[in-house]
Amino acid sequence: MAVRSGSDAVAWLVGAAAVAGVVVSAGLVDVSGMLRPAAPAPVAAPAPAATSAPPFVKVVKAAEPAAVRSGSAGCGGGRHQREIERNLATLGAYRDVTVDGESSAADCAAIRAFQQRYGVRPARGQADATTADVARRIATASAPANLARCQISDGVTACVDLTTQTTWVVRDGAVVFGPTVVRTGYRGHATPAGTYTINKRAKREWSNPYEVWLPFWQRFVGGIGFHETTTYLHDKARGSHGCVNLLPADAAAMWDQLETGTEVHTFGRRPGT
Repeated sequence: MAVRSGSDAVAWLVGAAAVAGVVVSAGLVDVSGMLRPAAPAPVAAPAPAATSAPPFVKVVKAAEPAAVRSGSAGCGGGRHQREIERNLATLGAYRDVTVDGESSAADCAAIRAFQQRYGVRPARGQADATTADVARRIATASAPANLARCQISDGVTACVDLTTQTTWVVRDGAVVFGPTVVRTGYRGHATPAGTYTINKRAKREWSNPYEVWLPFWQRFVGGIGFHETTTYLHDKARGSHGCVNLLPADAAAMWDQLETGTEVHTFGRRPGT
């Protein structure tokens, strides 16, 4: 089709509209005999005016709940909670606990500190069976009536309660270390009860029969003595060949408290031996 331009194009368009029955006049369009305003040409929206950069907004993180900050999240309580609270409440260093069977931030912190002190893993403040057992043993050993079971001589005495698997040191009638937890001989190798004296000391002794180094070795009868444990102390399936196994920090402390000639009194019997 040829392309028309100028006034010829306008005339041609009007004529074509007339043929189709549409009248175009002064901006009006007649469709089916009715005059209606012609739709206005679309007008482009104005470009948005330039604005300055939005102001800086500082995002402030909400403070965490006290329970989360203290590390109590995940402590959870449990069926040993009240028992642990009761035993820890009898010990001077852990009296922040509330004996109600409910885990609080203070309870969690106290239990976690207790676990860290006595080598319980993991140390998360949880009221588990191992923590309950250790707390019971420490509380029982610390009772005045139990401390009195150790025969006290003048000077220094190392006491080992085989029944509760604990030890402490008495100097001139006063407890100067412990009670703390130990692990003694298992079935067939039970640590003997009796009164002995330390007759050999070495900060690092080699065990010929078992081919292992024994840190902070203090022998008191036969081949039996105090020394640092080489395994997890609270593994109930394990036991020594008669020696008194100690946590690393306790072995070092006992080394400082005792000397050659110090009296050692062992009494009771390890359960299961």
